[in-house]
Amino acid sequence: MAESSVEIIEGCRLPVLRKNQENEDEWPLAEILSVKDPPGRRLYYVHYIDFNKRLDEWVTPDRLDLKKLQFPKKEAKTPTKNGLPGSVPGSPERDVRKSLELCVPAASAPSRGKTLPAPKRKAESVCLATQVSAAVTPGPSAEESQASVYPALRDSSFSVQPLAALSTNGTTRRLIPPPPGRKRKTCGGTDEDSQDSSDGIPSAPRMTGSLVSDRSHDDIVTRMKNIECIELGRHRLKPWYFSPYPQELTGLPILYLCEYCLKYLKSLKCLQRHLTKCNLRHPPGNEIYRKGTISFFEIDGRKNKSYSQNLCLLAKCFLDHKTLSYATDPFLFYVMTEYDSKGFHIVGYFSKEKESTEDYNVACILTLPPYQRRGYGKLLIEFSYELSKVEGKTGTPEKPLSDLGLLSYRSYWTQTILEILMNLEPEDGERPQITINEISEITSVKKEDVISTLQYLNLINYYKGQYILTLSEDIVEGHERAMQKRHLRIDSKCLHFTPKDWSKRGKW
Repeated sequence: MAESSVEIIEGCRLPVLRKNQENEDEWPLAEILSVKDPPGRRLYYVHYIDFNKRLDEWVTPDRLDLKKLQFPKKEAKTPTKNGLPGSVPGSPERDVRKSLELCVPAASAPSRGKTLPAPKRKAESVCLATQVSAAVTPGPSAEESQASVYPALRDSSFSVQPLAALSTNGTTRRLIPPPPGRKRKTCGGTDEDSQDSSDGIPSAPRMTGSLVSDRSHDDIVTRMKNIECIELGRHRLKPWYFSPYPQELTGLPILYLCEYCLKYLKSLKCLQRHLTKCNLRHPPGNEIYRKGTISFFEIDGRKNKSYSQNLCLLAKCFLDHKTLSYATDPFLFYVMTEYDSKGFHIVGYFSKEKESTEDYNVACILTLPPYQRRGYGKLLIEFSYELSKVEGKTGTPEKPLSDLGLLSYRSYWTQTILEILMNLEPEDGERPQITINEISEITSVKKEDVISTLQYLNLINYYKGQYILTLSEDIVEGHERAMQKRHLRIDSKCLHFTPKDWSKRGKW
């Protein structure tokens, strides 16, 4: 549908033909990020508006609908404080981004939606109901309930009783949780993750980490994928995002990686020559876990800098919410592998700070695409909390989480907490009780994550001056189905790990 008489420039927006998940044609609005002219044809690099950047691609002119072409707007020339003109061509997305920046209140100003802490009160009993009723308890408005959940729940206890006993005078109310459908990632990347913060307010991205959360460099270069294909062992991977590999390697049709040391090479011949010299058949570092064919290796970012930096370069191809830093010294990397007769093949990894002042037990986490949707993501998460249990700490992942990371953590927290609540047994004929602190200590999940998960599932209700948890049959049956599919679990008996006190070491 392209017309040669119209010149398409960077920043233009127009519908572009693509196939959806059902393999049907659709015409979502897209922005032109770059134009190139290889021999014989012209190509356009497009970003589909409101879609994740991993779907960005090069398209041919016949996939463009020029009838609805929108040219980028230009800002009026206005003098700035420094006397410099402020006229820069911008796309509609840039205009929206600038208007959003102007609307952000100062950090010191009180947030309109922020809940004020309630006065301290004694621990309140919270009932856990496991039977089904057509409706649930009467209580205060949703605003009152949500506003007071955080201050009251920190030391609250849960008790079990039949749900039928909660109905009074036929006046009942049921809070229906919204379906946990997939959310498309927004430009800011913090909207979905803000619910994990302790006060419901999204925190500023942290400027630490082997892959730090810095968006200041988000220019036209880093918005575009620069690697066409990566060959890693028996797999060929199509990168999702930009990764700062050397410039001379970005034009290659295939980038070759040694699957044991992750060294990048420009040709298959170079890789074959490297394999004759590379003595590694597993990641460097200590093997701290093995069960069946699954192993975990602990790698010190200071002792194994080359491997750690190569791992970060590979991970950046599939993580958009982080940018790469070569300062790997303050980090430990835990690499999960699958073993066969040829060696230990990398499946995924997570990194964590040696010393975290904010109780982070994960800085970055990734399951490589060939191993996704097979339970390895939850296994990585479970292993990170298993390490926290050995350390005697509660932990939480570093924010912001990616869209897939948030889904994985939500699912893990849900299954872990429901597993505990459903296994509660009555004591001395009375309803069993459990506190938020006890759930946190058993699971090593931070209290704020426990509370946010219960709220996300809409299990918390208010009744006669106390908070109750209600589990419907749908939630119970859904949990049982999910646990039947979860075959991969961490066996704590197979873990050989001794935590180190990094604060007593003069240098990492």
